[in-house]
Amino acid sequence: MNILIVDDNPTNVIIIREILKREQYTNIVTSSSAREMFQHLGVGESDAISRSKANEVDLILLDMMMPEMDGIEACRLLQQDEKLRDIPVIMVTAVGDSKKLAEALDAGAVDYVTKPINKVELMARIRLALRLKHEKDWHKERDQHIQEELKLASLVQHAVLSTPIHDPHFQIEALYKPSFELAGDLYAWYPLGEGRYGIILLDMMGHGISSSLFCMFIASVLKDTVTTYVEPEKVIQELNRRFNQLHIENQLVQYYFTAIYLVVDTKYKRVDYVNAGHPPGLFFADQGEVTRLGTTAPPVGLFDRIDMESKSFHYEGEGHLVLYTDGLLEAVEGDQDVQIQFLIDELAGNHKLDKDEIQRMFFEVGAPSDRDDDKCLVWISLHEGTDSE
Repeated sequence: MNILIVDDNPTNVIIIREILKREQYTNIVTSSSAREMFQHLGVGESDAISRSKANEVDLILLDMMMPEMDGIEACRLLQQDEKLRDIPVIMVTAVGDSKKLAEALDAGAVDYVTKPINKVELMARIRLALRLKHEKDWHKERDQHIQEELKLASLVQHAVLSTPIHDPHFQIEALYKPSFELAGDLYAWYPLGEGRYGIILLDMMGHGISSSLFCMFIASVLKDTVTTYVEPEKVIQELNRRFNQLHIENQLVQYYFTAIYLVVDTKYKRVDYVNAGHPPGLFFADQGEVTRLGTTAPPVGLFDRIDMESKSFHYEGEGHLVLYTDGLLEAVEGDQDVQIQFLIDELAGNHKLDKDEIQRMFFEVGAPSDRDDDKCLVWISLHEGTDSE
């Protein structure tokens, strides 16, 4: 353990150092002023050097009354530095004023000892401060490890998302902004042959690790389910069956997800879909008409079996489909009807995705701490041309 003694009185320094040495604390450094203390801690040097020097100190014994800068002001400055604020400070004082002692504790000191120094009292307070420092360091290391694991899990989660497709008659891509490191939204699409594509967007209930794990399970079975069953009602029913296999005893929360699944047939210009409790998808036709792909079934996972009927519509000419999760609607004030009408007004017109404009309008609203839900938008452009854009 490395202890830094800060005191302008050499006699006090000698007394404290001898007490510590007799208790087997031999890694002791001294400073005669607050300025010298900050120099020893690397304040004003490069970030790497200052962080390294700060990590070399486990405890500071800081005299309250010193010239130029007293211990209370020095303690405040330590608390303002992100690299230094976790070093415990024990104030050493001859002052018996309770207001001054309270001010020292408010400034960030973890404890205090009074002069003349009592060996038993000093060592008890040092051992307590070092034990708390050890526990805090352990928690910091654990939290850092968890954050690194979450970042890796986030990379894995993003890796399962489908990449854009740019075919002559069909283009699809997504914009996605999770609210936390791990998310509960998932989108995927698969070519089914002969100009057909299976497309799904789902929104898992809740956020965080549990929702993301359920989401990853669905991702693991999606391709096999879509390519095997193809038809919307069969795909959703199979996902419901698979999801209900994840039965967890005594769970306090019943997990489920909303989803919209489409089969787009570019050869016969037909769209078949099932909407399982999801916000309505929007189809924008060439003539300016808008078709809402509303709810046709309950969310997936609420019931052992779900009955549904897929719906279909045909389109002529060009058009575009927009699927989204309800987090996207949070950028718009008002009830859901007002929010959806806003989407219709803003997303009509050009059938080609303007990513910069969509980002500005829906994904850059508010600071990350203000976001309560994941945001996802899937844009499908349907073309008549024979050449890729």
